[in-house]
Amino acid sequence: MNTLSIFLIFVIIGGILGIIYVNNYNKLQYLKTKVEQAENIIDESLRAKYDMVVKINSLIKKVIKDKKDYLKEYVNLKNHRISNFDLDRKLIEAMNVIYELQNDYAKLNEDNELKEILHEIKTTDEKLSAVKSYYNKNTSLCNELVRKFPSMLVAKVHGFKVKPFFDGKDLQDDIIDDFKL
Repeated sequence: MNTLSIFLIFVIIGGILGIIYVNNYNKLQYLKTKVEQAENIIDESLRAKYDMVVKINSLIKKVIKDKKDYLKEYVNLKNHRISNFDLDRKLIEAMNVIYELQNDYAKLNEDNELKEILHEIKTTDEKLSAVKSYYNKNTSLCNELVRKFPSMLVAKVHGFKVKPFFDGKDLQDDIIDDFKL
């Protein structure tokens, strides 16, 4: 075999490896972009939901007219640095408090502005649910590539890491409490 044949074999092997590398890199980048887009939508939706909870707080104070601040803990969330996972959980808790107040005070059910805001929150929750599902699906696909050969080599070179699902549950850790409701 002459040197030209050996050179051509190396060029062909290098070309095939290059194609595999670029293909895996493009898949990882594509999924990363989808996950980041979902994160942005989740972030915007949670901020909008937070703003609606703040509006509801002022409506509750106006309608109930007692000195108790039922949603103080949730309105003050802006003063804390918390993750979107935790913000989502806290906003769900706030909504539970709001629904309890609605059951306890019939006056709240008569307020049209409150009804409109609750409808907006319901729409936002539906959007959040869909985006969380989309996020988790694409995170799962990305995590699969980060763990599988040969894409794991590309992931390591470019700093891709396994991402947690939106609910904050990590199937790889030893903490079992994050699976409790």
